[in-house]
Amino acid sequence: MGLKLYGFSHSTNTQRVVLVLNELKVPFEYISVDLSKGEHKNEDYMKIQPFGCVPCIDDDGFVLYESRAICHYIVTKYASQGTPLVPSELKANALYAQGLSLEVGSFDAAAAPLVYEKLFKPYQGKTPDEHSVKLFESNLLQCLDGYEKILSKQKYIGGNELTLADLYHLPYLTLLPQVGCNAVDERPSVSRWAKEILARPTWKSLMEDGVKGSA
Repeated sequence: MGLKLYGFSHSTNTQRVVLVLNELKVPFEYISVDLSKGEHKNEDYMKIQPFGCVPCIDDDGFVLYESRAICHYIVTKYASQGTPLVPSELKANALYAQGLSLEVGSFDAAAAPLVYEKLFKPYQGKTPDEHSVKLFESNLLQCLDGYEKILSKQKYIGGNELTLADLYHLPYLTLLPQVGCNAVDERPSVSRWAKEILARPTWKSLMEDGVKGSA
């Protein structure tokens, strides 16, 4: 059967999983779940994803959801191929784990709702909440100030090796300029790091060609 990925092309979480699959050169079948048509709430889909969210994988009967959990599963199962994304040495792995926590607890916690307020809400015909926008902008600036200190001393957010912790940032690093946020470019070490990972061939291909399966 092989690995099936259920997702939506504009979903940042779907993009995160596709990126990791491509980095590790894992073949997969892509099954589109169109959120704009409500397909994620269909009875058949919710049998495999009880929250009605994307993405979700079915790996020969093993079903898993939540993008970061899926990525962890992929890099563990296919550790011997593609780009090494999880360091094994004790201290390097600890820095990697620290980077993972920073991404989800600080960066994503500010960037995701900021992009939602300024990009996705208007797309849905809703009005952004300006109080929330200011709060998320402030939180993001504080996060990036911390990142600047970290990245002035090490190459990547999880140490001196490229890891999942870096790749997880890519969807929102791409969207921030679209909502008028140039804070990344204003911090030299953060800018250097962001430009490097944004230039990865797998990410550029995903942005140019869209989400699709691989043979």
